[in-house]
Amino acid sequence: MELTALALVALHVTRTTSWAEGSVGLVVLCLLGVAHTEIAVGVERMRRRVTETPHVDLSSVWTFAGALLLPTSYAVLTAVVVHGHLWWRAWRPRVPAYRQLFSTATVVLACIAASTVVGSIGTGDFSGELSEGPMELVALVLALLVYTTVNSGLIAGAIAVSNPQATTVQVLGHWDENMLEVATLCLGGLTAVALAINPWLIVLVLPPLLVLHRAVLVRQLEEAASTDGKTGLLNAAAWHAEAERELRRTARTGGSAAVLILDLDHFKAVNDHHGHLAGDEVLTSLASVLRSEVRDKDLVGRFGGEEFVILLPGLDGDGEHSELRAVAERIRRRVAGLTVELATADGPLTVRDLSVSVGGATFPHDGADLRQVLSVADAALYAAKRAGRNVVRMSLHLPRQRPGVPFDEPPAASRGSP
Repeated sequence: MELTALALVALHVTRTTSWAEGSVGLVVLCLLGVAHTEIAVGVERMRRRVTETPHVDLSSVWTFAGALLLPTSYAVLTAVVVHGHLWWRAWRPRVPAYRQLFSTATVVLACIAASTVVGSIGTGDFSGELSEGPMELVALVLALLVYTTVNSGLIAGAIAVSNPQATTVQVLGHWDENMLEVATLCLGGLTAVALAINPWLIVLVLPPLLVLHRAVLVRQLEEAASTDGKTGLLNAAAWHAEAERELRRTARTGGSAAVLILDLDHFKAVNDHHGHLAGDEVLTSLASVLRSEVRDKDLVGRFGGEEFVILLPGLDGDGEHSELRAVAERIRRRVAGLTVELATADGPLTVRDLSVSVGGATFPHDGADLRQVLSVADAALYAAKRAGRNVVRMSLHLPRQRPGVPFDEPPAASRGSP
């Protein structure tokens, strides 16, 4: 990627005939990009801390404006200056230099692509009135689409290649982040028009941009508040809220859903023998297994300690539990074969022989609301633990509950069988 960007930059540099043209725009865009970073550096640092998924840094206001208005060589230089300063001030050391180099290369390629569109379709002069003809607007819209397609596509491809287990959200980012990128590029287009008409007008871009920058932090703070810090899963409160909403939606449509409660067997022994840091690594590895074994739309949460819960919409509403049991058994087998590699002061450490006990229940067969379904699944979980652990139990094995009467212990079964 970097070599491709360098080769294309070298090609455009050799074709540049006048370095004076666009020099004022280059200086203005670079200065405003640096000023924007300096003013919003605290917000950007916090955004980088609270999320690991791709997020829009709003610097494309300046880089896209450069691609529309400046010669390609100057547009590339704008991207390098703005992104390099942003990394130096806000992203070190969380973003390694090689990742920043790759990200800058994708922006450079996006700028070259957008600039090529403007040069081949439009006049490259956004100072004229659009009423004179639609070509300037057509060029701007196509340049916007090409810019975001090249930049986002290359980043998504890199994430998918480096992490085959990545979810759709991790690869493509949240939908609102993508909408934010489009809005930022639109603001970049208006910036280019303002700079072409009257350079002083570009100062008016900064206030709405800074307000937008702070506003987008709200969703990420909400996401951080709903996420378990050790595993990255939903915490108990957030999972309950999401699950309640999902079950209400399921009830309105007459659909079905299922719940699994999982408990990591003998987790205290892991902490006692290997330490709490090793225990945290085990929990993180277990969370990765759970995410990889369910669908993107399924809700996976940590209830606390070593207990986890999963809501699976559209699964097993008839009380037979065949699909639900298959999912639970698949998870149980994955955990049984899980090994966690740890680096300790005494050398490498491998934690193995892990297991989970699993209880399951379905909606609406086993309960009319989330509380009732969780109660049935929790009773099935304790039946699994009494049966010897590393076992899956479904509510199908339990007698129907009468008010005030606890579940009886189910018939004994062989270890590991449903």
